[in-house]
Amino acid sequence: MRMRFLGSTSEAGACPTLYETDRGTIVVQGLEVTDAEALADLRDVLPGETAVEVPRELITEIARRVLPGGGAANAFPTSGGTPSATA
Repeated sequence: MRMRFLGSTSEAGACPTLYETDRGTIVVQGLEVTDAEALADLRDVLPGETAVEVPRELITEIARRVLPGGGAANAFPTSGGTPSATA
């Protein structure tokens, strides 16, 4: 599998970051979720899967850049308590 960098909202290219694969999928680089209560909320986690946390702003920024017309910019409006892209 090969990946193409889509972008990051972090300074100096640090995580979180999104990549597009040559298989038509998206790879998310971010901080691994380790909180037991949060992990208990996940559904149907298969062996080899994990959860990562990325700011909502990253998803909307990359959608704006790569989707025709950038129409997805408001698909995930920010809310209080959402981790900051630059925190």
